Amino acid sequence: MTECDPVKISERIISLFPGNFPEGRRSSDPFQILISTVLSQRTRDENTFAASKALFSQYPDCDSLSDITTDDIKYLIRPAGMFNQKAKNIISISKIIKEKYGGVVPEKLEQLLELPGVGRKTANIVLFAGFGVPALAVDTHVHRISNRLGWIKTKNPEESEFELMKVLPENLWGPINVSMVDFGRNICRPQRPLCEKCEFTSCCDFFKM
Repeated sequence: MTECDPVKISERIISLFPGNFPEGRRSSDPFQILISTVLSQRTRDENTFAASKALFSQYPDCDSLSDITTDDIKYLIRPAGMFNQKAKNIISISKIIKEKYGGVVPEKLEQLLELPGVGRKTANIVLFAGFGVPALAVDTHVHRISNRLGWIKTKNPEESEFELMKVLPENLWGPINVSMVDFGRNICRPQRPLCEKCEFTSCCDFFKM
């Protein structure tokens, strides 16, 4: 083992930033996790929380959300931004889950990816947070940091997901997403990263440039 081993660094990042999923996406209900994760797309955690809280206070489940129109919820989810498209997707998702899956969120990646507005990151978050299934959600933070540290050489988050699955053991797939997001926001930022506060500069290709 070397100091630059991806597994060791991942474990250290998780220990330094042992975050849970943001409040807006915390739930024991896979359906609420799914809908909150859709709301979280391209917005901040506090906006996701506000929108999720408002939405679930009136429409907490698949049944209630499948029998309404977008106008009924657009004002509730407005804090999350892109509320017209998100409202449309949320209602479509609810109807599909109710009619096709008997009101139960599917546990297979392929089925989740068929839902409107659900990409690989969202699906993997639902699998891990909602069902405890090993799944690696890769966003821009995970993609950026793993490339900076030289673990992989990829062009986009989807490529990074498949390459990181070869590098990291399954038990780290779920936890590393949230921890790397916090690490990426606080230390390894997209612009002007705080390298002076980072423990991993000796392993970082970006720092050596």
